[in-house]
Amino acid sequence: MASLRLFSTNHQSLLLPSSLSQKPLISSPRFVNNPSRRSPIRSVLQFNRKPELAGETPRIVVITSGKGGVGKTTTTANVGLSLARYGFSVVAIDADLGLRNLDLLLGLENRVNYTCVEVINGDCRLDQALVRDKRWSNFELLCISKPRSKLPMGFGGKALEWLVDALKTRPEGSPDFIIIDCPAGIDAGFITAITPANEAVLVTTPDITALRDADRVTGLLECDGIRDIKMIVNRVRTDMIKGEDMMSVLDVQEMLGLSLLGVIPEDSEVIRSTNRGFPLVLNKPPTLAGLAFEQAAWRLVEQDSMKAVMVEEEPKKRGLFSFFGG
Repeated sequence: MASLRLFSTNHQSLLLPSSLSQKPLISSPRFVNNPSRRSPIRSVLQFNRKPELAGETPRIVVITSGKGGVGKTTTTANVGLSLARYGFSVVAIDADLGLRNLDLLLGLENRVNYTCVEVINGDCRLDQALVRDKRWSNFELLCISKPRSKLPMGFGGKALEWLVDALKTRPEGSPDFIIIDCPAGIDAGFITAITPANEAVLVTTPDITALRDADRVTGLLECDGIRDIKMIVNRVRTDMIKGEDMMSVLDVQEMLGLSLLGVIPEDSEVIRSTNRGFPLVLNKPPTLAGLAFEQAAWRLVEQDSMKAVMVEEEPKKRGLFSFFGG
């Protein structure tokens, strides 16, 4: 049986599942075994190099989908922490008004004392509302509001733009990435979340309901002036694709016509990591889904993408899908 292979469009192989037992793709900070060389090793990848940041900073990326439950918040948590592990400074904004969950996935729910509402009202400083992750100090969380609370009538896209501008000019320096976790739907919360962004990551699953909503959201993003849109296809099951019970990544890409940032396989470890407040990318040993999120973050840094290509296992038979650069 053919294995799932991932290749970016710059022809660099990022993941071969057959090699997972040999060497993990990325490791958290640790020290080498040689006592005479106690040098820290951070984000050691297959090519022993750090991804090169493309574009002007800060990169303001909104992660959206339209349909709820496809994995936006999970993607925000794992991609955001992956960026931090690569050495970039990241601020993740949970823009879900009254129904925030990003703090739970990151295990930071007990440390959120102030939100954007208090900052705008003058009840606290911006640095007091930012929650710094103790595992990776270059990752910070900023929540729009407290659970089940109502926002002031005047809060909208302009207010979020003001907060983003404040992050750019703060004394400790502008972050490299500002990641905005967009709420589900296309109502006022969606409009607020996308207002300050200049690029978007669209998360979808390979089912017709999610794809129809994703297509609608793509049009709204383009109308708002966001042209740099890439997609992540989440919860992919190659066994169902092979049995023609699920649309392939190639079908999804042809339907939406978007650049492919990553393919995340179905993984039961997602539920465990969510309940523990411990993102997949921090797992040891790494899971396949965790590695896929790390590679999506790598492509995001370098503004790279993937392309889906069908590869047959045997002549005249449809096989599994591999992903190659074009």
